[in-house]
Amino acid sequence: MKNKTTVIIGANSEIAKSIASQVIKNTQKKLIVVTRDAQFYQQSQFTDCEVISVNDYQEDSILAAVDVIKSTLLVSIEQIYICHGILHCDDFMPEKRLQSFSKETFIDVLNINTITPILWLKNILPLIKKEQCKVVIFSARVGSLSDNQLGGWYSYRASKAALNMLLKSTAIELAVTAKGVKLISFHPGTTDTPLSKPFQKHVPKGKLFTSEFVASQLLNMVPEISFDGTLSFIDWQGKPIPW
Repeated sequence: MKNKTTVIIGANSEIAKSIASQVIKNTQKKLIVVTRDAQFYQQSQFTDCEVISVNDYQEDSILAAVDVIKSTLLVSIEQIYICHGILHCDDFMPEKRLQSFSKETFIDVLNINTITPILWLKNILPLIKKEQCKVVIFSARVGSLSDNQLGGWYSYRASKAALNMLLKSTAIELAVTAKGVKLISFHPGTTDTPLSKPFQKHVPKGKLFTSEFVASQLLNMVPEISFDGTLSFIDWQGKPIPW
């Protein structure tokens, strides 16, 4: 009998760290994390965790990390969390109006929010096609076309909408080729992390979540989601988000 394994990719985000901590503390599952900064995982609680360090998330690095994961496969991968995402950095902020749109910024945001998660999915699928595995990819409610009532945030919105479309097409393919793989596009809500820090003053009372809360919500809901051959686009409550 193979042991069940959880894989966390992009494991240095605050929510990813909370997921990892709760998996280690509350389950008997083997944990594999992939990260560019392994410092957090030097703690004693992660002694039995497989930590895969990468220099970047180019496809060659992704392939090398997947080879390392494959080499450990006396295990069956049960859950995968792909946690990449960027909203702002020292060089740019979300655009408030069209005149602020920059091709260079859009390409950077698209690469991190859309291309990198899909490259991970593409390259890790051969390891799970014959398994029953749920793959959670971090998206955002602002990737919904019908939910967009405020405009702005051009690059971020477009990158998440593009991610959802790619995942939708992948789910349709997997319904035929890998019926045991379930894709989940996940909106964590506004979480108290560096990503949301500049925008927290506008968050309604009670709607700014800790990363520990979001991780707990996610880990509790994922086992209850059925293998139905479709892509689920859900929020931190498990409620569907309109496309």
